Formats: sequence, C-alpha cells, structure tokens
Amino acid sequence: MPLIPEEPQIHESAQGPRATPASGRTAPTPRPVPGPRPAAPSRPGRPGPPRPAPPAQRTSRDAAPAAKPSPSAAPAVADGPQIQLIPASVEGALDAAEEAVDLLLDSGRAPGDVLVITTGEQHPWATHELSFGDASYWAQHDAGDDVFYADAQVADRAKERPVVVVAVNGGPESVTATALKAAHSRAGALLIVCGDPQRINTVLGAGV
Repeated sequence: MPLIPEEPQIHESAQGPRATPASGRTAPTPRPVPGPRPAAPSRPGRPGPPRPAPPAQRTSRDAAPAAKPSPSAAPAVADGPQIQLIPASVEGALDAAEEAVDLLLDSGRAPGDVLVITTGEQHPWATHELSFGDASYWAQHDAGDDVFYADAQVADRAKERPVVVVAVNGGPESVTATALKAAHSRAGALLIVCGDPQRINTVLGAGV
C-alpha cells in the first residue's frame, strides 16, 4: 500500500483555522484528519513525593505550531484506518509527529486517543517515564488518559487507539517495517506517518 505524496489536500474533516499572511491573502493551514472528541481529564497524580514534570507534557497546551506543508493522504483500505503521510527528514520526523499531535489535540482529540511510535531515538517523554521503571511506564499506557509514546521495539505491546502517529526518525528498515505494521493494526481511525516518502513507500511496498 505505497503512499505517493500528491498535491496538498485539506479534507473537510481536517479543516481548521487558517493562517493569514502579511499580504492579507488567506493561506490554508495543514491539518491531519482529527475528529472532534471530548477533552480527557489530566493525568491523575501519583502518591509519594512529587517528581519533575516530564518533557513535552501533552495535557497542557502551548501555542499552535507554525504551518508546514499539507500531508499527503491515501484512501483507507477496507476495514482499515485512513493513512496520511507527512514528508519529513529523519532529523525532522519527531518534530513533525509532535506537530501532528498538537494539531490533533487542538482540534478536540482527547490525549488518550493518540499513540506515538518512534523508529529511532525514543521520545523524551518515554525516556523520562521509563526512568521510573517499566511497570510505571506501562501503567500509564493502561490508564489511557494521555498521549502515549512507545519505541517500535515494544509497540506490539501497545493497545489499539483511534489515532496512531509514526515518527520514522531512524533505525534500520526492519524496525521501520515493524513500527508500520504495529501502527496499522492499532490505529482505529487514522494512521499518520512522518518521514521520508521514498523510504516509507519502499517499506510499504514490501507488503507491510
């Protein structure tokens, strides 16, 4: 199921606020295809002494990120999620995934709706939470009240969520294939893949 970048598209369900350039013309702001969902409560606190806030806490919102090129979209396969490709370099894939998550949350998606899988370096949030132990890390996954970040090597352990975002930020082709396969099987409605289109198409074309 190769994904071929095409002319920028904004699906009706993906339209959001538009940015206005200095010239006064209205330019489209890219949006993944998030569906409005009620906001989820903040992650409950844990007993014991307070610990430092994890990096990139997803339950608190920052200013909306700058606009980037619209993702390419591919029709969903029968009984499968819609798939979108956001072109990005290996170095920029994680940032692109973060922006996609920001846009999803800004549009009304609950944090617990989103799973992020990385193929290379772990997301800082995952690194931080794993420092408190594997059991604590997976307990947050099972709670399902916040965005969850998982490495491709353990993605098979993650449960299905409405939206899965994959950051192809490094790692061998076999790891990318593992991540895409796990992501596709766990995305209930939408799969967003951030990375180099040629590399992703190669992996997808291999029958992932």
